[in-house]
Amino acid sequence: MTASLPPSTTPSTPPAGTPAPKAAPSSDEGGRLALLHALQLLDSAPEPVFDRVTRVASRLLDTPVTLFSLIDRDRQWFKSRVGLDVPETPRNVSFCTHAIEQHEPLVVNDALEDPRFAGNPLVRGGMKIRFYAGVPIRSLKGHAIGTLCAIDTRPRQLAPGELAALQDLAGIVADEVHRREQLVLARGQLEAVDAAMRSTEARLRSIFELASFGIALIDATSGNWLTVNAAACAILGYTEEQFRRLTFRQITHPDDVPGDMALVRDLLAGKITQYERQKRYLRHDGSAVWVHTNVSLKTDDTGRPEYFIVAVIDIDARKAAEHELALLHAQLEARVDDRTRALVEANRHLTEAIGRQQQAEAALRAHEAELSNILEFANDAYIGLDDSGRVIAWNRQAERTFGWTAAEAGGRSLEQLIIPAELRDRHTQGLARYSATGTGPVVGKRLELPARRKDGSTLTVEIRIHATEIDGRRTFSAFLHDISDRKQAEAQREHDLRHDPLTGLLNRRALEELLPQAKARSQRHGIGFAVLFIDLDGFKAVNDRFGHDAGDALLCEVGRRLRGSVRQNDNVVRLAGDEFVVVLEGQPYTLAEARTVAAKLIAALAEPVGVAMGESMETVQVGASIGIAMHGAGDAAEPAELLREADRQMYLAKEAGRGGIRPVEG
Repeated sequence: MTASLPPSTTPSTPPAGTPAPKAAPSSDEGGRLALLHALQLLDSAPEPVFDRVTRVASRLLDTPVTLFSLIDRDRQWFKSRVGLDVPETPRNVSFCTHAIEQHEPLVVNDALEDPRFAGNPLVRGGMKIRFYAGVPIRSLKGHAIGTLCAIDTRPRQLAPGELAALQDLAGIVADEVHRREQLVLARGQLEAVDAAMRSTEARLRSIFELASFGIALIDATSGNWLTVNAAACAILGYTEEQFRRLTFRQITHPDDVPGDMALVRDLLAGKITQYERQKRYLRHDGSAVWVHTNVSLKTDDTGRPEYFIVAVIDIDARKAAEHELALLHAQLEARVDDRTRALVEANRHLTEAIGRQQQAEAALRAHEAELSNILEFANDAYIGLDDSGRVIAWNRQAERTFGWTAAEAGGRSLEQLIIPAELRDRHTQGLARYSATGTGPVVGKRLELPARRKDGSTLTVEIRIHATEIDGRRTFSAFLHDISDRKQAEAQREHDLRHDPLTGLLNRRALEELLPQAKARSQRHGIGFAVLFIDLDGFKAVNDRFGHDAGDALLCEVGRRLRGSVRQNDNVVRLAGDEFVVVLEGQPYTLAEARTVAAKLIAALAEPVGVAMGESMETVQVGASIGIAMHGAGDAAEPAELLREADRQMYLAKEAGRGGIRPVEG
């Protein structure tokens, strides 16, 4: 089906510059855009599964441009493209917007003859589109998210077999989109479950760490302690590391082991779901301590036991008090006359118990203060944020790193403090997305990002952000470390690997990377390039007569002259010693044009050079012989072969007389 109107209703072609008519929006544009963004195809890296389809379509239909286009709110973005360098174009001028509004393929044989597109800037200028064929790519629910389309700069007719082939290829793309759509649905369900699990885990972790009673996990198979909180360590006198080397039987009072094991067997057999009992543990110093334990079993999805969850409450003081109270009761029954003394004794014990409780509360407050001090004096900048993204904590290292005091930073957003202008929209969108979905590209990851200080200077930081939700309120903890010096050192090392330390020019290693890239650009743009191999004439004599320092100064001047004699797009390489290579690209060079550049280089190098000899200056002069190797857009020669050919031509130039250029024009 073509996009042309019946002959009786075809209007005249609009004049150049007439705005293209807009396609009617989808009846469920919001749903279509939501699905498109959920698929996470927009602004993603190229993928072979789509690139193979566009390449095959381009070859089958013999069109210079083939695209898998995704229609966003205000743009069309190309997930896969053949023959087009730009990644996106505005939606209001796109052919594909019209294509997704119909069920059949949209075929425009000649855009200049179609009133919908004749005035389109993509037709009148820019791409100069004349022919277009696009097949809508629809989701499982029928949303058209984009098209597989073929474009030509000349009008043409599409044969039925070619249209069928394009539809078949579009079906392959649609099948992949459907697979990903199913994955998105599954991922959404998993993310909801994951968010709930993370919220629960955060609350449990807070309970685990801050609980005033002991909490531990014990392996259901071996009986080894897996993890314990600080309260459990305090009750039993072991460090967490010491716990991990023990089983619960090893630190249970021998008299209490049989009762424990019987209950554990009932748990593992499924006869009970949890149990509570009072028992004695053996402290690290060998003493016994009475505890009240609550034990439950955690199993995996198959019902296989994983670990026991054990809550431990220190009741040693209570047991002691119970024992003392029993003695007191016996004394009261036996000797009424000692009642007053017994009451005083009981009061003393009560006072001691209150004192111990107060000591425990003081210890908890001290622990909280210790954690605050650790954060305040940490080597990393620590920033706490509320659920709206505003600062609620700003430690001293954050003050030193970013220049804002804690008082200045409090209550402000990160966009106002440390986020560069070009990243603020992404930050705001990411925070909104995380608030809405519980997922984001930053939270829970270690990333390297640019930041700015109060004075406007920039730095690079390594950032880790963790989210915690307690009682329905979400907060964020961010740790940031200034890695600017490290990044600068890495950049310098990368530069040194590819540059000659004497002249600052690219070196042999850089050339080995450059030539394959030049070949790829040549094939992509359809224009050749040239390699000039330069060997200095007379350099050894200068080096022998005036010394290595003079030779080095001469080489540096040669490098400057070579660089100053070619275009910005061209590359100058010091290969070794007095050998240099110039790669000319970016325009369709002929041998005559390459020889012209070579002659210009020889003339520049022939100019005298002043070199310092102690306190005096000496004038030296060198020449150059140049060999040229040409590489056409369709040539199959490998980069190494090209370099060898330029080297061979240089030696032919030297044999013919110094200062020559080879090959000559035939």
